[in-house]
This record gives sequence, C-alpha cells and structure tokens, in this order.
Amino acid sequence: MAKEITRQIAPGAAAFSDAVWMDVLSAVDRTYADLVDYQEQLERQNAEMERLRSFLGSVLASVSDVLVVAGRGGLVEEVSASLVAQLGAGAPAPVGRALADLFVADDRPALEAAIARMSVERRPAMLEAKLDAAQGPVPVELSLSPRFDDRGRMAGMVLTGRPLGELRQAYAELAESHDELKQAQAQLVRNEKLASLGRLLAGVAHELNNPISFVYANAHALERYATRFETYFARVEAGASRAELVALREDLRLDRTMRNLRDAVIGAREGAERVRDIVEDLRRLSSDGAGEMVDFDLAATASVATHWVLRGAERPVEVTYGGLDSLVVRGRPGHVQQVVMNLVQNAVDALEDVPDPRLEIVLGCEGPLGILEVRDNGPGVPETQAASIFDPFFTTKPAGRGTGLGLSISHKIAQEHGGRLRLCPGGRGACFRLELPRGTTGGNDDAKR
Repeated sequence: MAKEITRQIAPGAAAFSDAVWMDVLSAVDRTYADLVDYQEQLERQNAEMERLRSFLGSVLASVSDVLVVAGRGGLVEEVSASLVAQLGAGAPAPVGRALADLFVADDRPALEAAIARMSVERRPAMLEAKLDAAQGPVPVELSLSPRFDDRGRMAGMVLTGRPLGELRQAYAELAESHDELKQAQAQLVRNEKLASLGRLLAGVAHELNNPISFVYANAHALERYATRFETYFARVEAGASRAELVALREDLRLDRTMRNLRDAVIGAREGAERVRDIVEDLRRLSSDGAGEMVDFDLAATASVATHWVLRGAERPVEVTYGGLDSLVVRGRPGHVQQVVMNLVQNAVDALEDVPDPRLEIVLGCEGPLGILEVRDNGPGVPETQAASIFDPFFTTKPAGRGTGLGLSISHKIAQEHGGRLRLCPGGRGACFRLELPRGTTGGNDDAKR
C-alpha cells in the first residue's frame, strides 16, 4: 500500500522513504482507533443519559406530590405527572411556562417574593398558594428549594408540595389517632389499677372478716341478754313475788349479764368502727386520683398502701420504716398510692423465694423534693435488665403474674407530678426511689421515725 501511495505522489516528494510513510499510516491507524474509542465512550454516555432520563421520568411519573423543576430564569423544565393531573386535562402544558403562571394571579406576588428570598438566603422557603387548574384553584402547601451546579452557583429551583386537602385529612386522622392513643393509655392505667386491687382481695376479705365476725358475735350476745331481761321484766309485770324474782334473777344470771352487756356494746362499736376505717381505706384506694394537685402526707399514703399489699401477701414479710415520720408532698394521692402499691407489690413478688423476706420504706427530702425509697433483700435487678425495667410490657414475672405495665405507668405518673421514679444503683436487693415535689402547707417534715 505504501508503494501505491509513493507512485501517486509528485516527483518532488520521492525523497520520502517507506519508513516515513509507515509512520504516517501508523498515526492514521491510531487516530482511527481513538475515534472508535471516543465513539464507544459517547455511546456509553448516551446510554447512561438515557437511563438517567428514564429513571427521572419514572420518578416524575410515580411521585404523588406536586414536583416542578425550574431553571434560573423561572421557566419550568420538568414536572411530575401528579402536577399535570392537578392542573387538569384542559390546562396548557406546564413545561416552558413561567413558574408563577402555574398559580392564580393573587398568589403570584407571594411566590415571586418567596423565590427572591430563597435566592438571597440560598435555603428553602415555605408558602401556601393555589394552582391555576382548569377545574378551579387547588390550594397547595409548597416548599421552594434552590438547586446548584457543580461550581456551587444557583442553577434553578425545585418546588414540591401537597394539596392542602390531603394534608388536612392526614392531620385529622393523626389527631383522631392521638385521641385514641390517649384513651387507650387511660384505659391501661385503669386496668393496671384494677389488677392491683384484684391482688389485694384476699387481704381485704381477711381484714373485713375479723371485725365483722366480732360485731356478729357481740350482736348474738346482746340478743341473748335482751331475751333474759325480757323474761325477767315479764315476771315483774305479772306481779311475781320477791322471792320468785330473786330466784329468777339468779337463774338467768342477770348480774353477770349486766357486767357483760357494756363490754358487748363496746366490742360491737369497735368492730363497726374498724369496718368503717377499712371501707374508707378502700374508698381512697379505688379513687381515680383525678382532679387538681393537693398537699398530702406521703408517709400516711405509703403506710396505707403497704398495709393493704402485705395483707394480701401469701406469707409474712418483715417491714421497717425509716427516715421522716411525716412528709408533705404535692400531687394526686390516689395516683401516688398506686405507685407505692406497685413498688411494694413488686418487692413482695421478688421476695417469694427469699428465706428471710424483709422490706424497708424510707422517707426523706432533698431540697424541693420529697423522697420515698422502697428497698428489699431479694435478688435485685440484673444490669442487663436495668435499662428496660420501665419499658411498657417488660416483665420478669411468669405468664399470668403481671402485665409488665406497673413500673411503666408508675414512671409516667411520677413524671406527670413533676418528679421521677428510678432504680437506685448498687446495693443488695432492689431499691426504687420515688421523687415528688414537696408541698406548700408544711408538715412535720423534720420528725424522725
């Protein structure tokens, strides 16, 4: 091929050797190969551009929110299918139009002001505007964000939004769900309190049985005494002789009955008063604790709660009290009593297999807070469970022995009172510390037990 080219060249060029021509041809071959590589690169880039265009098209077709991509001059470059659907079939094609022209005339000044603010601050701007749709204005909540080129210069903007009708419906559904959640939470609190009261039924029955039995026995005694006196006074009215009445009085043992009569009346009254006190305690326990915050004695509340839990315990538990004899705090006594009952009940459950079960209730104060600690000599809370101890439905008890809500609800009650409930670190056994704001009415806060 080189010889063919040499023969065709003018005589003045005959001095070129075959080697030179071979270099020229080699350069041509390399150039051709480079052109082929460049063409392949262009084809790959074109394929990538097509893939990106297809991907962008699928996104614009699938996105449910309104989406508009505009250039720096405010002309629309790309839109989502949802925008086209919102504008309606009779509306002009949005691509190529000014962004502001997509909205009703009254809202265009606000949109232009938002664009100017976004351009200056170089951050998103929020506004509400109405799309100029064929079927009528469509209110939309919009977010206008700048987009930048590879050199950091503003290249245009992206507008996204959702029709306010859908947002308001979503907000309404969210509010309804929130109300349902609050109702469910209140129901859980009531259920947990009922469960606590259910565990106390055995103790309540035993506690009521003693005074009622005492009243019942004394009532029977009074009935017998009344029968004897009726028999005696019937003979008096019948005109019995003195000797007969003396003999009858001895036979009916009226002198002994007179001595026992007052004791029977006093015993019946004491039994009735004990029943009244028990009913009053139960009334306080069953109250829902609603209403305004009041000042009350945490020591008395803790004592009543502990008493009732221990009355229902399967075996005796030694209880000691320490710290202050009286501590006035502010809150809802019914709710706080439920917290103390939960803590004591958990301690009693943890002491089930302990040979010498002991429970300690300690009251104190630190600055504006009243402190109540419930300590036991049980196995304690493992470190692996300490972080989850207040989580809802978390329980270490066997199935049927607990809902896993007691500590969670107690923790929330403490927070609602402006205090907190936490697990005391270290030490043997478990120790839970309840902190509540101190009351404003004073009290024997300095008295020791």
